[in-house]
Amino acid sequence: MTTATDTLLDGTHTVLTPEYVEFRFTLAGIYSRFLAWLLDGLIVGGISMAIMMGLGVVSLAFEGFGSALGIVVFFLVEWGYSIALETAWSGQTVGKRALSLRVIQESGVRIGFYHAALRNLARPVDRLPLFYLVGGLSALVSGSHQRLGDMLAGTIVVRERRLRVPSALGASGEEGLLADPLFVSRVKRLSTEERELVLSAAMRREELRMEARLRLFSALGARLQDALAMEKPAHLSDEKWTLLVAAALVPRPDARAPAPRARVLG
Repeated sequence: MTTATDTLLDGTHTVLTPEYVEFRFTLAGIYSRFLAWLLDGLIVGGISMAIMMGLGVVSLAFEGFGSALGIVVFFLVEWGYSIALETAWSGQTVGKRALSLRVIQESGVRIGFYHAALRNLARPVDRLPLFYLVGGLSALVSGSHQRLGDMLAGTIVVRERRLRVPSALGASGEEGLLADPLFVSRVKRLSTEERELVLSAAMRREELRMEARLRLFSALGARLQDALAMEKPAHLSDEKWTLLVAAALVPRPDARAPAPRARVLG
């Protein structure tokens, strides 16, 4: 996937796939990002205070060593909190999760440790001279609401929304390919990027024009045949083939339970 930086309009970020199909992500606003940062700051402050109280005994015995250790621990908690959670939770911290925000790459895929570390280690510069003035101004003038750390890491912060899983993905898998252990096991071995691409296409296919929809699923169908090392059954269209792969990725709901909801970006 490649980024279409020239299509950043009205708080949206548009990603153009190699098949020339557009996916739009809703950018997070300054206010919601501030609230998420404030909540995370309170959590970091609470953790740091608890650790400092624990180090109080050390400070009594070794005053200089205890103070130095406290400063080191504070910075480790402050930076390590965001880096660890954004890596483990695919771009979210407690604050971002509470506000339904997520950090992703400009290409539309999830971030890894490298991106999380890079954007968070740049925070001291974004905070200059105080209260994130540099970062706030950078986000205001940037068309994609990026602070300096985001520009450096190639990331953006977007809003999440919940969509009901289509009935085609929640169908019973007691027959056909969904009941084939070989098919299901190979689907489970798809890469994270391939899974996200399949599920995003399945959830958003109704938003696409017919020409773009046919082109997208034709490319996805061929890619999935290579990834799964399986030929598509002749009676299945490329779209139905892709939906079956998506269905194998979605846990089958209890028949008595309400239809599941999937969290998507944009």
